[in-house]
Amino acid sequence: MNWLLVIIGGMAGAPLRYLTDRAVQKRHDAVFPWGTFTVNVLGCLILGLLTGAVTAGAAGTHTQLLIGSGLCGALTTYSTFSYETLRLTEDGARFLAAANVVASVVAGLGAAFVGTALAEAVWS
Repeated sequence: MNWLLVIIGGMAGAPLRYLTDRAVQKRHDAVFPWGTFTVNVLGCLILGLLTGAVTAGAAGTHTQLLIGSGLCGALTTYSTFSYETLRLTEDGARFLAAANVVASVVAGLGAAFVGTALAEAVWS
């Protein structure tokens, strides 16, 4: 049963990642990988919300598998983040590469913190 929840979540997360990435990149026709940045920060926010919900007892193991491992596992992408950062560096856009790393880490951690705080405010 657990693996099925991860698969179902992944079936939702993968197309959501692709469609969100394409929509954001189309809107922001820039060298900076805004699409990947957006899905990764969104995934951190969702995981923060989920963590807060679990801590408050409002979500359980099945929800963690469905949303955390499945949806967010397919929605977020460390490999694409790494590839795009490397591509920026190879193309001579070292400042953008460094900005991508710093902004992704700061925004991702911030989103996870905000998600956890929101969940605790709602369920505590």
